[in-house]
Amino acid sequence: MRAVLQRVDRGSVSIDGTIHGQIGKGLVILVGFGHGDNAETVRKMCRKILQLRIFEDENGKMNRSVTDINGELLIISQFTLFADCRRGNRPDFIQAMPPQAAESIYDQFVRSMQGCGLYVQTGKFAAYMQLSLVNNGPVTIIIDLSE
Repeated sequence: MRAVLQRVDRGSVSIDGTIHGQIGKGLVILVGFGHGDNAETVRKMCRKILQLRIFEDENGKMNRSVTDINGELLIISQFTLFADCRRGNRPDFIQAMPPQAAESIYDQFVRSMQGCGLYVQTGKFAAYMQLSLVNNGPVTIIIDLSE
């Protein structure tokens, strides 16, 4: 499981020209799933994201989590996080979990994050989406729990 976290002042996702989800201050989370990811992987990723101290405290130090600041979450599925570009110029996605299984794990991830008490918005699994955001910092963190 891989996630790209972007600390944002605001973010939104549109599908077919219509806003599907939007947030204020918090995290845009791009998440992809690989072979072997399961409920335990989801649990670990959720805990890591919610506890990661990447928001500034009163002294300007990155010392607060998204939970500490009561931030908002925008979760977007993105299988391309498992692109392998080592050979040739066309990425392969062999390491990405097949869509049907990935959708089930994605749904688990979203439900787990919704259970944390923060405001959560999502894109739509396997949809063509346009993402807009204002990255704060910029702060972008990659978390890779794949084996």
